[in-house]
Amino acid sequence: MLLGVAVAGVSLSGPLIAATAAPALAIAFWRNAMAAAGLAPLVLLRTRPRTELARLDRRTLLLSAAAGAALAAHFGLWLPSLQLTSVASSVALVTTTPIWTTLLLRLTGHRPPRAVWVGSAVAVAGAVVLTGVDLTVSARALTGDALALAGGAAAAVYVLIGAEVRRTASTTAYTFVCYTTTAVLLLIACLVAGASLGGYSGETWLKLLALTVAAQLLGHSLLNRVVRGLGPSVTSISLLLETPGAALLAALWLGQFPPAAAYPALAVILLGLALVIRAERA
Repeated sequence: MLLGVAVAGVSLSGPLIAATAAPALAIAFWRNAMAAAGLAPLVLLRTRPRTELARLDRRTLLLSAAAGAALAAHFGLWLPSLQLTSVASSVALVTTTPIWTTLLLRLTGHRPPRAVWVGSAVAVAGAVVLTGVDLTVSARALTGDALALAGGAAAAVYVLIGAEVRRTASTTAYTFVCYTTTAVLLLIACLVAGASLGGYSGETWLKLLALTVAAQLLGHSLLNRVVRGLGPSVTSISLLLETPGAALLAALWLGQFPPAAAYPALAVILLGLALVIRAERA
């Protein structure tokens, strides 16, 4: 149930970002900065969360910060790719996260069952069916494709580190350190890139707030909550449901009905997810 709420939250990310009149890097910064600010009173003023944060050992703190750096890299690599290559190619390549997750698990000594590899490939194929791949070849497009692919790998690192940290740390303490690190690094990226951080309309600030609550606090935070029980493979594949989820939400919210491929693509992604869940449980 929590995973379903998380997927619904991150699915709102695409439509909200598209409707927000602010630079992409600035949007990424504000959603993390607002989330960290929203968690700060809960973490610093309440006894139990404050105690949990104080008890984090050095290794856990460093891993939490590393997860934040990976999340910042995901945003910092993927969002610029949307301006260099087609949206179809960018989304298709960034959704390779489950493949990267399974590969990194293998490289770190874990042996995912064969069904996890098959399920991951099936789920990614479903996402590619929906988004498509633009085969335009140019230095600019190839750079964008490389950035999107690296963004998918960074997301896998974020999920894997989160799964490790959540073995011992609470969701609140972990997400506070993670989001704070992400916000600081994205602030630096915005300053280097010259992205405007203010001067927005009131409507834009409201959309940034909605994005923070839906995609960050409900979306990413609940993913960090469930990764401890579901594991990194299931969690990373579940993120693929963001694409058809965003299409269906756009149909309900904006009257933009998804293409016919959205429905079989959703079925293929769910099939891949089911294969991975079955393999993990076995």
